Amino acid sequence: MAPSSPRPALPALLVLLGALFPGPGNAQTSVSPPKVILPRGGSVQVTCSTSCDQPDLLGIETPLPKKELLLGGNNWKVYELSNVQEDSQPMCYSNCPDGQSTAKTFLTGWTRQTGWERQRVELAPLPSWQPVGKDLTLRCQVEGGAPRANLTVVLLRGEKELKREPAVGEPAEVTTTVLVERDHHGANFSCRTELDLRPQGLQLFENTSAPHQLQTFVLPATPPQLVSPRVLEVDTQGTVVCSLDGLFPVLEAQVHLALGDQRLNPTVTYGNDSFSAKASVSVTAEDEGTQRLMCAVILGNQSRETLQTVTIYSFPAPNVILTKPEVSEGTEVTVKCEAHPRAKVTLNGVPAQPVGPRVQLLLKATPEDNGRSFSCSATLEVAGQLIHKNQTRELRVLYGPRLDERDCPGNWTWPENSQQTPMCQASGNPLPELKCLKDGTFPLPVGESVTVTRDLEGTYLCRARSTQGEVTRKVTVNVLSPRYEIVIITVVAAAVIMGTAGLSTYLYNRQRKIRKYRLQQAQKGTPMKPNTQATPP
Repeated sequence: MAPSSPRPALPALLVLLGALFPGPGNAQTSVSPPKVILPRGGSVQVTCSTSCDQPDLLGIETPLPKKELLLGGNNWKVYELSNVQEDSQPMCYSNCPDGQSTAKTFLTGWTRQTGWERQRVELAPLPSWQPVGKDLTLRCQVEGGAPRANLTVVLLRGEKELKREPAVGEPAEVTTTVLVERDHHGANFSCRTELDLRPQGLQLFENTSAPHQLQTFVLPATPPQLVSPRVLEVDTQGTVVCSLDGLFPVLEAQVHLALGDQRLNPTVTYGNDSFSAKASVSVTAEDEGTQRLMCAVILGNQSRETLQTVTIYSFPAPNVILTKPEVSEGTEVTVKCEAHPRAKVTLNGVPAQPVGPRVQLLLKATPEDNGRSFSCSATLEVAGQLIHKNQTRELRVLYGPRLDERDCPGNWTWPENSQQTPMCQASGNPLPELKCLKDGTFPLPVGESVTVTRDLEGTYLCRARSTQGEVTRKVTVNVLSPRYEIVIITVVAAAVIMGTAGLSTYLYNRQRKIRKYRLQQAQKGTPMKPNTQATPP
């Protein structure tokens, strides 16, 4: 490093006087370059010049080490200034016959550490969620960074520039407003500073803030749709469905379903911009009464909810009571129907009675009552809805065996060698055992297809027996031989012939009577006139 040259008192005095009392002339002093940014400790060449041709004095005033280079002329000089450690303002001066003047150059001694690395660039935090369609304000603050004249602040979305502005003030603040769209969901926003020292032979220095990711959302103003039973019976399950359309991003939506203090666990199905949450709800006697059902949808920093009421009720089925479920024929039976105190019951077969929670029927059991069903219907009004329940009981009536003509005909006549099925059925409860025997040993094959023979002919005694008694009936089987068939056919044929002949005679006589009647009617009419017309020759 060159030692500093001694500064003569006269130039300094001239400089001071020239600055305080500028001459009346037009002489001007200039300096080149007017501004310089150079690495700290570096050197720079400065040219001082004046507008007069023969200045009495021309030089530079600076505390920096300087060296005059042999490149000057009559009215200009070149100095090399070295060891520039900090900002400095060297001043060129001149003294011409028509006056004195000065000019300054501005030197900036720059290092990466003091001019850049100590710089702080910070983007203000973004809201955790931002509604789509609303304005978002981005704010960037910059502290430090020199020289400020070369410092620019850029606001970015990803790599896209949103705004570029010079850094002004300390700290410098740059803001811009963005209309938020769906495409901005998940985008990174940041702030970058650019210190451009390329004109000074250096480089472009960039510094970027930590990025902030934006989360956008759309939550419609309409509440979610809630579908559920309005009434629910104790110890049963119901299904609740909550849905909402127009959500973004739908997978970020949270759904909460609850019945009173009971949190429900729904199964959620997602569409493009909708969801449907389905849950089962079980209720017990402790829940009886009116409960609040809630569906809440949370997205971003907003929520929508729908409330409904569900009435939990207890309504056991009506009770049908028989004196005995199984009685003998002729026994008196009482049928009672009882239900919830607030219910209205009806019992089939009972005449109209005052509406109430109980009703009864008194009857004497007959065989026709066997298997008879007594149905009790109960109706309860719950939250404006009518709930119906039924219970049915069956009466069994024990009665003795029966053998009647309808179920067991007393006479069968069948042609010999024909295929026949004897049918005889006994009724009773319990079902009686039936046997039909001829001469006490030969059975009648009841219900079986048999070939009719002479052995089948005869009278059988059918006996039906059960715990309720015994009944008998005689059944006769007649077998026709083939000769009887011929006689029967002949008789039938003769009857047909005689019938045909009689019909023909009847029709003939009827026609004769009709003709005779017409003739009599004609005779009662006007006699026919003779024909008087002449016969042509």
